[in-house]
Amino acid sequence: MPDLLLELRSEEIPARMQRKAAGDLKKLVTDALIEAGLSYEGAREYWTPRRLTLDIRGLTARSADVREERKGPRTDANEKAIEGFLRGAGLSSISEAQVQSDPKKGDFYVAIISKPGRAAEEIVAAVMPDIIRNFPWPKSMRWGKASAKPGSLRWVRPLQSIVCTFGTEHEETAVIPFEIDGIVASNVTYGHRFHAPDAITVKRFEDYVSSLEKAKVVLDAERRKDIILHDARDVAFANGLELVEDESLLEEVSGLVEWPQVLMGSFEEDYLSIPSEIIRLTIKTNQKCFVTRQQAGETLSNRFILIANIQATDGGKEIIHGNGKVVRARLSDALHFWKRDQGDLPDLETLEASAAKFGLDLKKPLDQRMAKLDALDVTFHAKLGSQGERVARIRALAAELARITGADTALVDRAVVLAKADLRTEAVGEFPELQGLMGRKYASLQGEDASVATAIEDHYKPQGPSDRVPEDKVAITVALADKLDTLVGFWAIDEKPTGSKDPYALRRAALGVVRILLERGVRLPLLATTRDVDLLVFFHDRLKVYLRDLGARHDLIDAVLTPEADDLLMVARRVEALTAFITSEDGKNLLAGTKRATQLLAAEEKKGTVVADGVSEALLKLDAEKDLFAAVKSASAEASDAIAKEDFRSAMAALSKLRAPVDRFFEAVLVNDEDAAIRANRLALLRMIREATGTVADFSKIAG
Repeated sequence: MPDLLLELRSEEIPARMQRKAAGDLKKLVTDALIEAGLSYEGAREYWTPRRLTLDIRGLTARSADVREERKGPRTDANEKAIEGFLRGAGLSSISEAQVQSDPKKGDFYVAIISKPGRAAEEIVAAVMPDIIRNFPWPKSMRWGKASAKPGSLRWVRPLQSIVCTFGTEHEETAVIPFEIDGIVASNVTYGHRFHAPDAITVKRFEDYVSSLEKAKVVLDAERRKDIILHDARDVAFANGLELVEDESLLEEVSGLVEWPQVLMGSFEEDYLSIPSEIIRLTIKTNQKCFVTRQQAGETLSNRFILIANIQATDGGKEIIHGNGKVVRARLSDALHFWKRDQGDLPDLETLEASAAKFGLDLKKPLDQRMAKLDALDVTFHAKLGSQGERVARIRALAAELARITGADTALVDRAVVLAKADLRTEAVGEFPELQGLMGRKYASLQGEDASVATAIEDHYKPQGPSDRVPEDKVAITVALADKLDTLVGFWAIDEKPTGSKDPYALRRAALGVVRILLERGVRLPLLATTRDVDLLVFFHDRLKVYLRDLGARHDLIDAVLTPEADDLLMVARRVEALTAFITSEDGKNLLAGTKRATQLLAAEEKKGTVVADGVSEALLKLDAEKDLFAAVKSASAEASDAIAKEDFRSAMAALSKLRAPVDRFFEAVLVNDEDAAIRANRLALLRMIREATGTVADFSKIAG
């Protein structure tokens, strides 16, 4: 079966767009081919800074012939209905249709539509121009003389050439020469723009890859990443150092080069007085370079790793020199920010009112920045006020939460009023991703308590499912207050997440609250704290996601989670206990018996059958029902005591004692006795079972 090779070569494609664009190309092309009646054995996409490539193997050479019967109106239908049928079926007159009979519906018209199959080359040539013209780039451009014409081609950067070859492994391949805006698909591509700018004629994927490799282009992005990573490790090791690995940077630089060359530069050791996080971000953000550290240590070195796209004749000396100049200039700026942030602001006299409002000490640099943040009336959200107003809200909420978490209230208050101060530092102004972390460093420099400094950094955490959760009680308290204020505020102004849209990261904030409560064992009554039932439902949704990710069964979560449950820690512990119980032999059997009891009871209740208000021992005639009544009373009392102590495993164990008497009851007792009083009494006994098990879970929601 033939293979298809497709390459779209352009000027530089932004690194952040390459992987998705290659995936989009694969999906668009393969979907179009399948839609046209072709099939294929496999497809893989590739990308470099200058090209998107698609290798499709085992493509059928031709689509199948299609014969379709299209049913039309009755033969006695009106003229308009018949005209519509002819138009839809592509017939010129009704004589071209057939008549079929139905015993019930009578005679009706049927159109027999035959569509001959098409060659794969014809299909590819037909679908590709539209795919290219409507390619979903986030940003695109027009270029050249054609750009003045309406409907001219848009591409991320000027499209320069197209390769499209088709053929089997052992036969000569053919070019599928479709055309778009003057660019005709061919079998000619080009290698590295500096090392190998001449034209390269290709046939199929294997010689295409090898030809590009000879022309200094590594097509496979994963292989480029592997080359960069291992060469960078080796260069660092050869200099007695260790590479500080960074997956996101590795992904980015692999999208900047087609022929990766790893080099090492350096900067003055004086710059190492800057916090390592600033050094790393400065070098990463501005120069796309990796930093190194001393082997078996955390201390950064003054050497950095850069990735060039040229195999320079001077061994890379000029490239290293040029990058070094820029790195030094950027680090000089960073050192300036670092020192400025530790000095006094020039307008302290204007900050006294803000300082008094938050109990700030204007002799301290970080306090000055918080006062400045408030004095400038920096907006948090148009409907939720300024950053200063937000800090005041968080401050009040944190004071309430401290009583629950057991944190020192004075330290909590101090941490809250300084938590957002670093937003006014120059370091965070340059690198917003350092907010919190820089606050911790500046707090430590001015002698704040260690718990306060830690809370300033950690109150943003966790920022995702894999981020760490605060441990210190002060940090836990401030983190909860920060996230709860965000959620309550946006719920109040009806700015809730919709579908996939969540511009204020409210799902992340709610998940952060869930993780803190569960992973740090915090008992927090959410409904009493937030006073918003809708928000509680949102927390329930996040809790379900979190517990399912941990392996909990959705039906067990539903069995435990009631609409009013606002102590999420207790919900999680109930789910854990129920999971252990329901997988035991006693649990499985009790579940079966309990479901039988509750289903029978529910059916009778639905029919309006009388159920006694309580069980009358005088009406218990059989030993099996007497034994069950005694067992339910005993198990209910034992389970209630265990639940009061929040010992859910013991509550489950108490209920497990019902297994045998429930089984015996259904073997020996007919619930729907002819005597109405006995029937009502036995149904009341079933209700006791439902109420007893309902203290730990709604067994009717458990599968099995």
